[in-house]
Amino acid sequence: MTVSPTTAASSAVTAAATAGTTLAGNFNTFLTLLTTQLKNQDPTSPLDTNQFTSQLVQFASVEQQINTNTNLNTLINLSQAGSLYQASAMVGHQIAVTSDKLALQGGNAALQYTLSTAQPVSINVSNSSGTSLYQTQAQGRTGTNPWTWNGITSDGQTAPDGAYTVTVKTADAAAIAVPFNVVGTATAVTMNGTTPTIALGPLSVPASAVQGIIQ
Repeated sequence: MTVSPTTAASSAVTAAATAGTTLAGNFNTFLTLLTTQLKNQDPTSPLDTNQFTSQLVQFASVEQQINTNTNLNTLINLSQAGSLYQASAMVGHQIAVTSDKLALQGGNAALQYTLSTAQPVSINVSNSSGTSLYQTQAQGRTGTNPWTWNGITSDGQTAPDGAYTVTVKTADAAAIAVPFNVVGTATAVTMNGTTPTIALGPLSVPASAVQGIIQ
């Protein structure tokens, strides 16, 4: 199983937070016990030197783990800030993303599909209820093929801007799914937990879904 960088970062944040809470609790408990022990020891029979030294070593070890955990959190936060900064450079540019949703922005939507051999394809656009709004066939050539939609439905209505489900399949009886990327203009970048999220108008996708900047 492949773990994405964003998933790994999220796991690291969770682990660091949990570890930090546990270590801090252990540290404070240990300090309380050690202080109480020193205050209540018998002056005529003080704590064994070796045992006391061992406790101090444990005390220093816990403190070092807490500092290491704090530094790890700082590095993770810096990494997230860097990811957000890099993603923000896409705003205003047309980008290609992996998604099954078509972004209708300002009455225009686009995608790019890829064929290993030239053949006709069937493209279908549906609303959130699964109702088909627009269906067409296109003669695809070998390689990358652009396709655009002006938001006009099959019955002549104008669809409002939004995210619509889209499928691209071969137009033969087999109706095999054809790989494609949705194309749109990046309008905003936000953080969803530890993951930068890119908005293409009404459509939001994780930064990991971006396949390239077109212009």
